[in-house]
Amino acid sequence: MSVGTDGPLGDEVRESGQDAAPPQQSLGTAAARNLATTTKSAPQMQEITSRWLLRMLPWVQVQGGTYRLNRRLSYAVGDGRVTFVQTGSQVEVIPGELGELPPLRGYDDEAVLRELAQRCRQVRFAPGDVLAAKGEATDRVFLLAHGRVEQIGTGPYGDEAVLGVLADGSYFGERSLVDGDAVWEFTVRADTACIALELTRQDVLTLADRAESLSGHLRSVVSVPHQRTNKYGEAAIDLSAGHVGEAVVPHTFVDYEAAPREYELSVAQTVLKVHSRVADLYNQPMNQTEQQLRLTVEALRERQEDELVNNKDFGLLANCDYGQRLQPHDGVPGPDDMDELLSRRRGSRLFLAHPRAIAAFGRECSRRGVYPDTVDIGGSRIPSWRGVPIFPCNKIPISKARTTSIICMRTGEDDQGVIGLHQAGIPDEIEPSLSVRFMGIDEQALISYLVTAYYSAAVLVPDALGVLENVEVSRWH
Repeated sequence: MSVGTDGPLGDEVRESGQDAAPPQQSLGTAAARNLATTTKSAPQMQEITSRWLLRMLPWVQVQGGTYRLNRRLSYAVGDGRVTFVQTGSQVEVIPGELGELPPLRGYDDEAVLRELAQRCRQVRFAPGDVLAAKGEATDRVFLLAHGRVEQIGTGPYGDEAVLGVLADGSYFGERSLVDGDAVWEFTVRADTACIALELTRQDVLTLADRAESLSGHLRSVVSVPHQRTNKYGEAAIDLSAGHVGEAVVPHTFVDYEAAPREYELSVAQTVLKVHSRVADLYNQPMNQTEQQLRLTVEALRERQEDELVNNKDFGLLANCDYGQRLQPHDGVPGPDDMDELLSRRRGSRLFLAHPRAIAAFGRECSRRGVYPDTVDIGGSRIPSWRGVPIFPCNKIPISKARTTSIICMRTGEDDQGVIGLHQAGIPDEIEPSLSVRFMGIDEQALISYLVTAYYSAAVLVPDALGVLENVEVSRWH
């Protein structure tokens, strides 16, 4: 029985014939690729950044792995920052952190400090509330756990002027603990909602009546003779100028710190393993071991820059003097804040900021109708402020509250600035202070290489480094 093409079945056959793929007439690309040499890229890595800090920091050769920073003797100890513990809505000061207050600096009786911490009372302030009024008696110290306050004074023409801004970890009124006649030299007003702890002079004196160690310490603070210093807190050098006749020329000498700080080179290491079969058979057209080492070194340098910014021992953010830490007047980084940061030091060479902080600064400049210039650095156009380049650095952290920091620094030994520390010339070195050592081949035919980088950083004098803290990066006008 024959089957015709008429009817529904014939229509399906004709339709299927129209949609059928034509027969293959030449070799397909997928098969041909098996015999062809493709054009390949070197292995790529998203973690690689511009690493401007490593490129712009002057590196000083350190023999013996340690750099000793000698400074002129200083009597003035930098203001500390108080740390708190938060449990729900309750905030408590860590007892040992009370030693950051100048009247309690050097006092180490843990039991007494713990009781002082328990006597601190938590208070809250709304924006605009006055915490202290100029001229009134100071009878308590405030420990600012969260928020921002302004120090208000009188301008040269009798108008109100903002003398400074304090934020998390700051304190004020500490003189009241040792001076019953102290008065507020400025008005303190909350700029945002604030949480603070207050410790009254009466609480301290009551406890001192029972704790002889505390009363003795407070007496020693009051009785310490005043040391003559310059405006930087360094021991004064007696000089005579403008005299006539046979005036007696003063005698003097320059004293040094008895226990200068020493910076030991930090280390970052990893062991790279490459199978011998890969190294033997798959080295064309690119050397597998060389590419593996290249990417490992890139990751090591990224970690090095992160450590130079964030390490608690020698990192820039942790080693900035508290007197060089500023707060933005309006939260967002503006031209006024950048000018204030520049004014704190001579010869500033560079800013360092997270890309989002640079964008926030650009938005604020645009809002004000200000357009920063750019400068040419090695063929790259870098945004600048007052001629000082603003380099991007994604290693500067952004907090959960979407705030970050902007770093400004002077660099170089000759300018008493910030320097990088390394030791060039180490064995098996492939880059300054970075070595790759062959460690052998194990029973699994794995070739091992020890990759090591040595580095650190030092701030030669406190005003070489400044930080604009708590910069908001997510506010849009």
